[in-house]
Formats: sequence, C-alpha cells, structure tokens
Amino acid sequence: MDNGIHYRTCHLCEAMCGVAIEVSDGTIQSIRGDDQDPLSRGHICPKAVALKDLHEDPDRLRKPIRRTDQGWQEMEWDDAFRLVADRLHKTRTEYGRNSLGVYLGNPNVHNHGSLVATLPFLRALGTQNRFSATSNDQLPHMLASLEMFGHQILFPIPDIDNTDLFICIGANPMASNGSLMTVPDVRGRIKRLQDRGGKLIVIDPRRTETGKLADEFHFIRPGSDALLLMAMVQTLFDEDLVNLGQVERLTKDVDLLRLAALPFTPEAVAGHTGVAADQIRELARQLARTRKAALYTRMGTSTQAFGGLATWLAYCLNILTGKLDTPGAMLFSQPAIDLITLGAMAGQNGHVGKRFSRVKGLPEFGGEYPASTMADEMLTPGEGQIRAFVTVAGNPVLSNPNGKRLEQALSGLDFMVSVDYYLNETTRHADVILPPTAALERSHYDLIFSLFAVRNTAKYSDPLFDAGPDSRHDWQILLELAHRLEKHRQGGRLPLRSELGWRAFKQLGPDPILDVLLRTGPYGANTGRLRGLAEPAVDLVLDLLPPRNPLRGLAKLSPLNRHWQALPKGLSIAALRDNPNGVDLGPLQPSLPDRLFTRDGMINLAPRRYLQDVERLHRHLVQPVADELRLIGRRHVRSNNSWMHNSHRLVKGKDRCTLIIHPRDASRLGLQAGDSAQVTADDRQIVVPVEITDEIMPGVVSIPHGWGHDRPGTGQSVATSHAGASINDLLSDQQVDPLIGTSVLNGQAVAVKVWRPERHRKPA
Repeated sequence: MDNGIHYRTCHLCEAMCGVAIEVSDGTIQSIRGDDQDPLSRGHICPKAVALKDLHEDPDRLRKPIRRTDQGWQEMEWDDAFRLVADRLHKTRTEYGRNSLGVYLGNPNVHNHGSLVATLPFLRALGTQNRFSATSNDQLPHMLASLEMFGHQILFPIPDIDNTDLFICIGANPMASNGSLMTVPDVRGRIKRLQDRGGKLIVIDPRRTETGKLADEFHFIRPGSDALLLMAMVQTLFDEDLVNLGQVERLTKDVDLLRLAALPFTPEAVAGHTGVAADQIRELARQLARTRKAALYTRMGTSTQAFGGLATWLAYCLNILTGKLDTPGAMLFSQPAIDLITLGAMAGQNGHVGKRFSRVKGLPEFGGEYPASTMADEMLTPGEGQIRAFVTVAGNPVLSNPNGKRLEQALSGLDFMVSVDYYLNETTRHADVILPPTAALERSHYDLIFSLFAVRNTAKYSDPLFDAGPDSRHDWQILLELAHRLEKHRQGGRLPLRSELGWRAFKQLGPDPILDVLLRTGPYGANTGRLRGLAEPAVDLVLDLLPPRNPLRGLAKLSPLNRHWQALPKGLSIAALRDNPNGVDLGPLQPSLPDRLFTRDGMINLAPRRYLQDVERLHRHLVQPVADELRLIGRRHVRSNNSWMHNSHRLVKGKDRCTLIIHPRDASRLGLQAGDSAQVTADDRQIVVPVEITDEIMPGVVSIPHGWGHDRPGTGQSVATSHAGASINDLLSDQQVDPLIGTSVLNGQAVAVKVWRPERHRKPA
C-alpha cells in the first residue's frame, strides 16, 4: 500500500462519512474527516477512528478454524470449503432442503461484494428457512413502502437540509447518524435548521441526545406511538387540515383512513400515551401548517407491539399534510445505482405472506421469516426442522430476543458454519468459522445507504491494504460455497457452460458488475453527439412497450432517458477513482409518479392489511393503562452493533451498559446510583448498574443494545473485559407485532429490584 492520504467511506454505521486515512509503512497513522466529501463535509463521529483498531485487531481471525475435542484448530481453505459443502449437502440430502437455515447480519449491507454474492449463495442453499436482522429492525418501514408505494425499499427520506420543521419520533439521529436516513453531522444540520428559524420537535420515552437539542420535547409511553399518530390523523380530518398537495391526484382511499381514525381522538389516547390532548392537536397543526416539514420515525416506533401501524401512520401523516415528494419535506433519492428500479425490472419489488413459518405461522417477507422464530424452527421436531445453520456477519445471540434460548437451539444443531472474523457469542457454537477479509482490505461502494441518503452522492474506494494470498473476501467465500453446493446438487459435475460461468464470476468478482451498473444508470454514459439520436429511440421504447416489460424498465433507467438529461453524467469506477473524495450528484428532487411501483400507479393510503389491524389498536385503546415498568433500548454514538465492542477506543470511559431509571421509580424501589439492579421478565433476568436521571419518563427503564460479552468460549478480549449485560436475555421471543412478525424490542414489561450479591452467593 502506498504511503500518504487515502480517502474512503466509513462503514461502521449508516452515515457514509468520508474519511481521510494517513498510511505510512503499511500502518495507519491517523484518521480524520474528509473535508471534500460532498455528503459529510469533514464530519466524523468517534467510531471512525476505531477503523484502525478493527483492522489491526489481534483477535480477528485470519484463517478458517474448526472445532475439535482439543479446541479450535486452523484449517486450509480448500479443506474448510470441502468440509462445509459436504456437511450442508449431507443434511439437505437426508432431511430435505428446509433442514438448512441461514441468518444474515447487518454488516452485509455495508459490503457490496457480500450483497452481490448473497443471492447465488441463497439460491444454492435452496432453503426457505432464511432469517436476517430485518425483523429486529426496519421491517415495518419495508412493509409500508411495499404496501403504499409498491416497492419494499422505496423509503421517503427527510429533506433535512431544507426543512423548517423536523418532527422526530422514536429516533435518536445524534447517536445513530440517522437510520433509513443517511445523514452525517446531524448536530450541524439541526443547528442550521434552527439558525434559519426552523424547529426540531422530539417525542420519545427518554430525553435522548437528539431530544436535548430539541426546541420542543414530549415524553411518550413506550408502545403507544400508533395511538399518538392516529390521534394526529383524526385531528387533521376533524379540523379540516388535510391537504395532500401535489400527490392528491396520485392518492386513493383517503376516506377509508378518515373513518379508521374516528374513535382515536386526542382525549381518548392521552391517558395511554402520556401526551396531553391539546399537545397532540398542536403537533398535528404544526405539521399541517408548516409548508416545509417532515415527520420521521425509526427504531423506537417500529420495534414495538404496534410498530407496523405506527410506521404506516407516520407515512400517512406526511401524505395527508402535503409533505410527500415536496422539497423541504419527504423525498425519494435517485442514487447512481438504482437498486429499486433494477429490482422492479426483475420482479423483485418485495412480497409478504407467500408462506408462513412452520411453528408460529408467522408470514415471510421478501423470502425471510421473522428472526424471533429461529429458535422455534431449530428446537421443534418435525419435517422442516433446522438441523444445519449458516450465519454470515451476524451475532443473533446478542441481537435477537431471548438470546439464551437461541444459544440452546444453536448448541443442539447437527452442524453450523459461520462466515465471520470473530469468535463471538454466536460463532462459538459453530463447527467451522470462515473469516473474511476486513473492510480496509476490500473495495467499497455503498449500494444500500445511497438509497437512503439526504443528498445524492457516489463514492468508490479501492482496497487500502493487501489482504495477502492466504485470505478470502466474503464474496469469494460465499461464491465458493455456492459453486460447491451446486455441484453436489448436480451429482458432482456441472454442465460446461454453467461451470465456466461460475469460474468467471469468481474470477471477476463484484467490481465489474458495479462498473456496469454505474455506466448504465441515470448518471452513466455520456454519449455527446449520439444523444440526439438515442433519446428518440428511448422515447419510442417507452411509448410502445407495455408497462411491465423488462425492456421498458431498462429504457427508463438508461442515462439516455430524457428524464435524466439534467443529471451529471459519465459515472464509472474509473471516474470515481479520479474523484476519490466522491461525486456530488445533487439534492433530492420530486420524482412522482415515475418513482411509484404500485400496479395502478397510485399511492395506497389505506391498505387493507393495516385497516384490519386498527381493530387490535382499538381493543388496546379501551383497556386500562397497565401500571408496570416498561423497558426500552438505547444506542450510543460509540456503539452500533455488538462487534464494535472489541475496540478499546469505543468501549473506554465510564460504563455505558447501565439501567437508566427515573428518580421517582428509583426511590420507590430503594435504588441508588451505582447500585446493581436485578431486572426480570418472567423467568429471564440480568443484573446491571443503576443510573438515575429525570431524562427518562417515569414508569420507563432503559438498557442499551449489543452488550452481554460474558459468555464463555469467545475470542474477543476487549469486549470480554467490558462485558455488560444483554438486553435480549430479558426480552421474550414470543412477543411480536402480529401484523408482520417484527420483534417487540421496546415496551415489554419488566420488574426491577436491588441486587445484593450476598443473597445470591452459593453456600460453601
């Protein structure tokens, strides 16, 4: 690797911050923000400097390892591939294709190579027992986008750089740098909003880091967001504040939503939400009367018992007040590689409920079952029971509800393989671990988060370090396993054409595919004089072909389409190499109706799936408010997922894995700051230090996500010395949003009491 400054994108969260990494003699000397990055403009958070720790981590695995009676032993790559493919094929042959299971973790979406290789790998596995972090995260947003706009990843993005009112519910972008809203330097953007006379409103059970910046803050009881949002909808209709603006002609079923909202008056929901009726009305009025406004919700609203309804209603509020497809409000991105349109061309808009899980009968979404039922599918005998399992860049023991039950399930498998470079709380149950290269040893392009960014940009980086000949990228691992599994399925030999295709794919890798997608996308080829001839041909294709013909999709996406004529042109990997800081492709712009993928070209404001679930919300409304402590999670700017806890820079300082509790509740329970608290839910319990603050709502307690590194047999020395406790050891995997199967991670009831070690000491 050449000495000097190298420009990349930090991959440790969704923000896509540009970094300038100084390298000398093969070692990272410094990491700072890239002032020339068009999206982050020099901003980085504390996680970025930990890129050095993660790259140099001595605990990171470099070669495959295999579990033996004598402990873990290193293997050669070819032996490891042969063993894994043979065992997976053997299980599939004996018990059927659904005896295999697979789980994909969040880091995969930061890795374009892994994304490209995942599809052929899943196809080669052939199982319906697929899981991912989706159902513990953004699944309600994907469902709402599919039902309302016709595509599962067509998310409306807040135009935060131009808005005058930003309402943030159940989200903490100061800690997350945005989520399904890629937005580096949130503090700076909020300050600029306020400097131009704008307003930030935050609604949350805890006065978060974002809440502390708010011009207006409201506490809300966990799990009641759907009631608040429905009451805001009712207010809009009741006070004649509905004005859909330019999407009115594209929107149907407004009256159905009006009827559904009738019982949910602000007075009716105030007791459940903890938000006064007059405050609810004023929130609706402010959203309706501010021309440039955006309402944004995230994890706190989506991962709860009514998360599906809450997310849908947030979309509805933006639409009813004319805040969709409007500058300063909610807009759709137009990335350089438009996976949304490409997916639609291939018939991959998304789907839900094509089949249901074997044990709980939960619906699949996009081919995946909810992760909360993984343990059920492993522990319950019968046809389709998972007997062999694959994890790719995931640690569900710490990120999935009821982690201890999942541990029990993993320990009983016939075979397990993990593609991961850490021996962690999940991979310690594997028979074989296949470690991929680290992020700085592979090229980088953000395929996914460019879809969610508050500004259209593009950036490519070559590998910063040479991984060495005895290493494999994750895409190489997945493709090699897929190739071998396909050979097994075909009796040990593939047709010559297929064999040559596999070999070419493995030889070329993902970057040539990336280059083709850049060149043929809306910012791609610049044909100069030929444009005058090509544009009429594209127009003819669009006029003559039926709406769902794939060639029509290609013509629509082509850089020769007149629709894209004002956009910058000439993107390719070579062009991005010439612009290592990234390329600014411009602000988000109105894009409807072209960006809609519904069959009738209309926004479906009141999908029947949601209207039916409103009955469940009404049943909840007429029940008395339960007098129980409710648990919520939280996130810190130094922590994204569990795998970051092996960086000493990210875990140093005061203990962040604490129970946050209000002074009134602490006094009632006899808790003092610094005490250890025993937190229980049914037969599950953990012990955590107590932190007392009035920045949390009475009746609510909070524990952060991603800790619990006290399991034996792991290989992360820094994480083990800062173990903390796992909130998911408390949470039940039986509590899901029945609308779609999303895990209830916020709002479960818990009991808290002082923990005295002497009471729990075993007799001598």
